[in-house]
Amino acid sequence: MERIDDLQLSGLRIIQDTELFCFGMDAVLLSGFLKVKKGGRLLDMCSGNGIVALLASAKTEAARIDALEINPKNTSLAERSVQLNGLKDRVFITCGDVREAGDIYPPASFDAISCNPPYIPEGTGLTNPDDSKALARHELKMDFTDLVRAAEKLLKPKCSLFLVHKAERLPELFIKLSTGRLEPKRLRIVCPYVTHEPAMVLIEAVKYGNPGMKAEPPLIIYEPDGTYSAEMREKYGY
Repeated sequence: MERIDDLQLSGLRIIQDTELFCFGMDAVLLSGFLKVKKGGRLLDMCSGNGIVALLASAKTEAARIDALEINPKNTSLAERSVQLNGLKDRVFITCGDVREAGDIYPPASFDAISCNPPYIPEGTGLTNPDDSKALARHELKMDFTDLVRAAEKLLKPKCSLFLVHKAERLPELFIKLSTGRLEPKRLRIVCPYVTHEPAMVLIEAVKYGNPGMKAEPPLIIYEPDGTYSAEMREKYGY
């Protein structure tokens, strides 16, 4: 069943289908972590229903935002959300495979790339019987190596890839990013509570960047009483 949700930012709304994979907090956090220079071009890969692209239209001054998503049902939702918000001259949705992104877009054409990819390696964990939800969670159609390869080809030199991912895969992510000449430069861990272990990580990696990374203060989602933290309320609108 479809519904229209208010994103509580600049009047933006998004069309979601409850039978598909609706966006979560990780996508919202990624939209607040990414940076695009004024007048630049952003590509959001694994875009789902277009949530990061929509939020980036309000949170950045990017002149053009492209979104790439493999599931045609999601791309249809995203296209209609773009129309709904009057963004058809700034946000462009493409149905396509990350593994073929280098053939879809010109090389070295983006000032920033963002991605909220599937987190779970194929063959591990329980795979959702619903194909659309399985694609969103498991690396069935692409893995992290494919993502790095696409980002290295499509980013301009010294420009950034922004990621949200599971904290437990951080060592693997760093190795594969560096192998793809995407140097991790900024890291922020995300914890449910100040007393809990990290659940997610936000990473900025720079194409052909020099060694050296800044670790930012952790982002805490909840106060001890279960209410959202001050940063979550003030920066993300929760």
